[in-house]
Amino acid sequence: MTLIIAVILIALVFEYINGFHDTANSIATVVSTKVLTPRQAIILAATTNLFGALVGTAVAKTIASGLVDAAYVSSYTIISALIGAIIWNLITWYFGIPSSSSQALVGGLCGAALASAHNNWKVLIWSVPAAADRPWWEGKGLLWKVVIPMFSSPVAGFVVGFLVMSILYVLLRNWKPATVSKVFGKAQLLSAAYMGFSHGSNDAQKTMGIIALALVAATTAGVFDNAPAWLRFLHTPEAAKGESQEIAVWIKVTCAVVMAAGTAAGGWRIIKTLGHKMVKLQPVHGFAAETTAASVLFTAAHFGMPVSTTHAITTSIMGVGCAKRFQALKLGVVEKIIWAWVLTLPATALVAYVTMRICQALGVAK
Repeated sequence: MTLIIAVILIALVFEYINGFHDTANSIATVVSTKVLTPRQAIILAATTNLFGALVGTAVAKTIASGLVDAAYVSSYTIISALIGAIIWNLITWYFGIPSSSSQALVGGLCGAALASAHNNWKVLIWSVPAAADRPWWEGKGLLWKVVIPMFSSPVAGFVVGFLVMSILYVLLRNWKPATVSKVFGKAQLLSAAYMGFSHGSNDAQKTMGIIALALVAATTAGVFDNAPAWLRFLHTPEAAKGESQEIAVWIKVTCAVVMAAGTAAGGWRIIKTLGHKMVKLQPVHGFAAETTAASVLFTAAHFGMPVSTTHAITTSIMGVGCAKRFQALKLGVVEKIIWAWVLTLPATALVAYVTMRICQALGVAK
């Protein structure tokens, strides 16, 4: 029982770090364009993240039951996965690199599960195609829910951001610059709120899924058989059967509040990279980038895809910057970001794998 409580607490630590690590994704543009002060932007992001986290559970269910075989998942597997993701998030935050918490968590989960299964690669659910009468995006497994979105969401962010900004340039070509800034300064309040809401609807659900997965594993292992009555809220009859469960209300609320608290702590290093170093932004550019990224995230959350908020907003900013002029994009900064993206999955998987192997060597895990 102590171990499962420790798992939940570590998962919430990840959620908190995710909040301040990814705060920049929600507010970098609105801060860099000076539409809001950092304090005002953080309040807006924390509030909208909270509401977004309470809407839907499709992503949480994907994390809980669609990526690895739950039969090989123990509390130590979850802890190892979270440690891998937390370490990577802290490293990238320290250097101000906007990497993906989503990819970090998925990589950690895969690496830890592989170690738990003693290198049996079948523990990874690679592809479960959708039924013949259902659309392709209803398929399950890493291919459909992680790999395809990992490439398609950045492309969508870049292309749509470029198109939206290009259209705005055409529509606003006869407007006075002062009028454009005034109108889109107000419009950016809405786009920033939309971005925060979409961020919460996708990112907070990942930790919900991790906690649900841990509770399924613990219930299947009989951890709760002799638990005090007041702890029975931790599991359900469905979990006892090892099935995918509905995400309990207490998990939703707890993860939403913790992410909002982390968001309120801020993430100034990453804000500086996204909002200033990559391309110079004005309110109209911020509006285009936030609207694009938020739409990508919200669509992905609807289909249960744990898409990277970082990838969506960063590539949206790149697309908007290129619509301005290609030279406006600082390619040196972009190169560092892309390398962080490439390394996230293998790095977190390796850390989680090694952590789980250490647990096995010490005899605390099988």
